[in-house]
Amino acid sequence: MIPRSEYKGIVREALREDAPSGDPFGEALRGGASGAFLARAEGVFCGGAVAEEVFRQVDPSVVVAFVPEGRRVSPGDRLGEAAGPVGSILRAERVALNFLQRLSGVATATSRYVERIAGYGTRLLDTRKTTPTMRALEKYAVRVGGGANHRFSLSDGILIKENGIRAAGGIAEAVAVARSAAHHLLRVEVEAETLADVETATRAGADAILLDNMPPEMVRQAVERFGGEVFLEASGGIHLGNVEEYARAGVAAVSVGAITHSAPALDISFELST
Repeated sequence: MIPRSEYKGIVREALREDAPSGDPFGEALRGGASGAFLARAEGVFCGGAVAEEVFRQVDPSVVVAFVPEGRRVSPGDRLGEAAGPVGSILRAERVALNFLQRLSGVATATSRYVERIAGYGTRLLDTRKTTPTMRALEKYAVRVGGGANHRFSLSDGILIKENGIRAAGGIAEAVAVARSAAHHLLRVEVEAETLADVETATRAGADAILLDNMPPEMVRQAVERFGGEVFLEASGGIHLGNVEEYARAGVAAVSVGAITHSAPALDISFELST
């Protein structure tokens, strides 16, 4: 699970955005109601705790519960229920659905990649290509979907990409700068576009190398030549149609930005009981 502290403020801002001056219609209604969250597509459920926080902040008297995180769902499946004052339910409904659809979409997209590379020993990693202010939640959804997290922020590890290499004057120079700036526990990874770059980065003492936009056959060669010396990660141009080829090449990990920046929302609805 993800700590409440990671999403409490995000939920508060989402509710403020959705109804900065209240909900005139909902506030005019009286009485209680109940309803159900329903799946409209196949996928992986994620975000129940965040949706519960939405209802908690709107009105703690609303009783809400969801199925476990990571459950595979099909159209028509009942994902959760909410019961309480009707105005409070209507106030929270859309914001709760926004979180559920987004996070379940990321978890679902992640799971599809994981399924393709299962059995090869290759890990699926996310990237920093996340929605601003939503990184903690989206990386949590990646874990729910069966993937693993790359560094959370620039503070967590050094990944020297193309512009960093240019700024430093070359791969070896960039690694030297990184070593001088980093403490002894901070890993240094270098982006490489050719096998010659991989060799240079390895000899310069990089802890890991990102094989950038290399075709699977070149990745295989990199694994054969350097896989025993350094952690190798493939990234760039990887999609559902070719991710298995990269895993078959023997690379330790593949990182895919699409599982966060392009994951379609999972279709989930909320229906009040009549």
